[in-house]
Amino acid sequence: MYGCELGDDGSARGYSLVGYDGEDFLAVDPLQKKAIALTDEAHIAVQILNSPETQAAERTSIYLQTVCIDWLKNLIGYGKEELNRRVRPKVKVSSQNVNGVTKLHCQVYGFYPQDVDVKWQKNGIDVPSHEAKHVLPNSDGTYQIRVTVEVPAKARGYSCHVDHPSLDKTLIVNSDSQWSSNTLWIVIAALAGVMAVSAVGFIIYGKRSGKRQTLYFL
Repeated sequence: MYGCELGDDGSARGYSLVGYDGEDFLAVDPLQKKAIALTDEAHIAVQILNSPETQAAERTSIYLQTVCIDWLKNLIGYGKEELNRRVRPKVKVSSQNVNGVTKLHCQVYGFYPQDVDVKWQKNGIDVPSHEAKHVLPNSDGTYQIRVTVEVPAKARGYSCHVDHPSLDKTLIVNSDSQWSSNTLWIVIAALAGVMAVSAVGFIIYGKRSGKRQTLYFL
């Protein structure tokens, strides 16, 4: 495995790592321009790479510090528009009761780039998630992630915190708003049911009276 990295401040770093049988075997240090053994078995290979005859470690170091960085700069220039694209995340908080356990879900979606930090907090203290965090791709090129925590039934004071390159500051969504939203919909549904029953009652009364009536509903 080898490659190079270019920081936002212009700093550059190259790396080269060789593995064998599932373990790190040796590495090349571009700054020292020499190979370093990571296991006892690698010393013979390191001597060959560092020898004046082969100069393999030195050539690798030069490549990582020059050619690799130049190519990386070119590729960054070609993809600058896409790399600098920023799409703000959308956040939805919901709850679920499963076998007597209440779970709070923080669904963050439609954001770009992929790097994002999502966590639950209560009173400024991080609440650990009981499920693995996986950033998943969307068909439109954006990403999504869901972070879930288990809390006491109808618990309040929890908030989902989202940090993303497209945001000037942390986006915070309180779980209490979710409870209030659920309660509001229950009230609306109950009122709608009462109005429906009342309307049916008026219609039945009108038919039984034997008189032609016109009913007006607001």
